[in-house]
Amino acid sequence: MPVARGGSGDSIEPTHTAKGPEFEKTKMAQQPLLSLPEFQNVSTGTLVVKEPLNFWGGARVKPKDTTKSEPVYEPATGRVLCDLVPCGEEEVDAAIKSAHSAYLKWSKLSGMERARIMLEAARIIRERRDEIARAEVANNGKSITEAQVDIDISWQTIEYYAGIAPTLSGQHIQLPGGSFAYTRREPLGVCVGIGAWNYPFQLAIWKSAPAMACGNAMVYKPSPMTPVTAVILAEIYKEAGVPDGLFNVVQGGAETGELLCHHPMVAKVSFTGSVPTGKKVMEMAAKGVKQVTLELGGKSPLIIFKDCELENAIKGALMANFLTQGQVCCNGTRVFVQREILPQFLEAVVKRTKAITVGDPLCEKTRMGALITKPQMEKVLGFINQAKEQGAKVLCGGERFVPSDPKLKDGYFLSPCVLDNCRDDMTCVKEEIFGPVMSVLPFDTEEEVLQRANNTTFGLASGVFTRDIARAHRVAENLQAGTCYINNYNISPVEVPFGGYKMSGIGRENGQVTIEYYSQLKTVVVEMGDVEDYF
Repeated sequence: MPVARGGSGDSIEPTHTAKGPEFEKTKMAQQPLLSLPEFQNVSTGTLVVKEPLNFWGGARVKPKDTTKSEPVYEPATGRVLCDLVPCGEEEVDAAIKSAHSAYLKWSKLSGMERARIMLEAARIIRERRDEIARAEVANNGKSITEAQVDIDISWQTIEYYAGIAPTLSGQHIQLPGGSFAYTRREPLGVCVGIGAWNYPFQLAIWKSAPAMACGNAMVYKPSPMTPVTAVILAEIYKEAGVPDGLFNVVQGGAETGELLCHHPMVAKVSFTGSVPTGKKVMEMAAKGVKQVTLELGGKSPLIIFKDCELENAIKGALMANFLTQGQVCCNGTRVFVQREILPQFLEAVVKRTKAITVGDPLCEKTRMGALITKPQMEKVLGFINQAKEQGAKVLCGGERFVPSDPKLKDGYFLSPCVLDNCRDDMTCVKEEIFGPVMSVLPFDTEEEVLQRANNTTFGLASGVFTRDIARAHRVAENLQAGTCYINNYNISPVEVPFGGYKMSGIGRENGQVTIEYYSQLKTVVVEMGDVEDYF
């Protein structure tokens, strides 16, 4: 909720009780963020957001207390992008009540009616893909090519769940004497989504699209490091025709998250982030017996057998480690390579890694942009230094990178790093780094590598490269992870469920199964005869 410093003057403070023609007129006076001059053809170092970034009741809302304002930085330049003002109790309550009011209307629509509105939202996103992607890059630092893919996945996700919305159904069960029972799949109510900073726009849709398809409303809290594009999504949903309040955005950090998790009108919390925070979310939700979906961290294994198609395996290893500057929870950062092909693999992967273009994320040829914040960059550098101290060998990268463009000199850039000489007991192999660091480990046998791959508290993803089809399926069966990629890595079609084993999470996002996590089952028993005379 960046503070409105000299904004348009159209920002208002709607609450669930706001009524009257003047209120409606003021709401209509707001220009959506994407139509403001500063969002037109965004380039690196130009975007400054002065509008408030809370959204409920169908409009952006000025923060009440700006004393806790904190700057949000553009990763590529290190300059201030906007200010973040966390929502307090009164604001969270207003957003949730706005959501509940919208839920009462939305849940009464048929699946076909909901689908029609969702398809309109998907169409708008598809048409404005490039503008949204440029705003995403300014706030997140990833390359424009990646951001465009994220936006494509986003509208495809809405289309997918719009297609499922009319198909929601129950079961008919025949009982003796002509009696019967049936089940109804019903929405939960107000759901809370808490997103991460690595996929700000896409995660807001991964959570909101299935929730809305089932008839729920959502209050969404983006990461305080990437507050901007969730508001763009809220405005697109409004333009598509959802009831005011169906998708709301509250800004803030841990305190705001706690208010959301504890609120008595919230039925479910879906969280993406770290394991420690996920545990706290689960604990808070438990006090209100609220449902949770947790998509947490990972330290995923990628196993490359000597009979693989080596060129594909190298490309897979790069995809598994360097997307979004390595800031991806399911990255295959423990790369196990069968000893016989280790020299060839290392030579080729280092050559390819050195050739990765790092720099201005809005430049089409860039393949790696900036890390999210300066502290995150320093944390990753700390992991690399510790790895060296513990005996790992840096084959390339792992250093602060300063692009030649002067406007990028204060950006949070790192050269992608490949570590050799790694052991299973090293910190860089055990802990999630969340940066562009690939740890390579040799192995000899299938049995051995499976034991080592599974020797972790995480279980989000995994991968195997081999030409042996029997081995591929055998290894996939025995890897303790929610996803196993065979001869590929880090693809995320919306049709395919995504989630973790062990401490990597609970529940799933994407796929048809996610409907079960945003709805509840009611059983209705119908007696067609007389009640049994027992007493």
